Amino acid sequence: MANQHTQSAAGYRVRPPTPSILFTRKSPLIDIGQLLLLGGLTTWVIYKGAKAMQYNWQWYRVDQFIYRIIDGELIWGALMKGLMVTFEITAVSMVLSVVIGLVTALLRMSNSFSGKLIANIYLESIRNTPLLVQLFLFYFIIAPIVGIDRFWTGVLCLSFFEGSFAAEIIRAGIQSVPRGQTEAAKAIGFSRINMYRDVILPQAIPIILPPMTGLIINLIKHSAIVSVIAVADLTTEGLNIISETFMAFEIWFTVAGIYLVVTVSLSLFVSWMESKAMRGR
Repeated sequence: MANQHTQSAAGYRVRPPTPSILFTRKSPLIDIGQLLLLGGLTTWVIYKGAKAMQYNWQWYRVDQFIYRIIDGELIWGALMKGLMVTFEITAVSMVLSVVIGLVTALLRMSNSFSGKLIANIYLESIRNTPLLVQLFLFYFIIAPIVGIDRFWTGVLCLSFFEGSFAAEIIRAGIQSVPRGQTEAAKAIGFSRINMYRDVILPQAIPIILPPMTGLIINLIKHSAIVSVIAVADLTTEGLNIISETFMAFEIWFTVAGIYLVVTVSLSLFVSWMESKAMRGR
């Protein structure tokens, strides 16, 4: 063991000073102080900006756009109705994204040249063009040809966009299954469909789920883009309220807060599920 003492000028052995716990261990007080400092600075900047604009805060009017109680009956406001539409868009788009991602992943891993070509063209075209441009292509070109409304236009656009990321997540999960499992399934006479259904996918799903939940969170945030084509989601309802009341600061802070609560709650739930799954192993 190395000698931690030093020799002083008078010949005495002097032990070096022990570093303070405040600097050797990260104190939660430091994190709390940083959070309070950041929050205070942000609040001050917003307050000074609104004061310079001579903005009249009207927070007391915000609650009516979230909920109202009339004659003992709970009535949801425009923002909550928009949030329900956001949830609906997210749920439908997530299912379609998984289907599109699974088909694309299987095509990329297949021996078919045309299948690989279609999958690669789809992935490269989606990943290398902005989501807003894709939404306009769906809305102004594809939707009139197919004959679908703006809700399904937004859903399909988001599904194809997120499906490109789901494809890589699913492909990585499938390829993480040991090759011996595939060879064993072929050896006992499993067809390709049965091999994926009974052997590969059950082992790949636990690996796929964690990053797929991150995809859901991104999908919730990306769904706000459907406000461009006037789908009545949370963002669109916020825009409508602002156009009627001119409460830009209050409504945008409220909308951002609702998105934050939803995504953080989902992230915490996913973290809890992952820790529970790890303990169960």
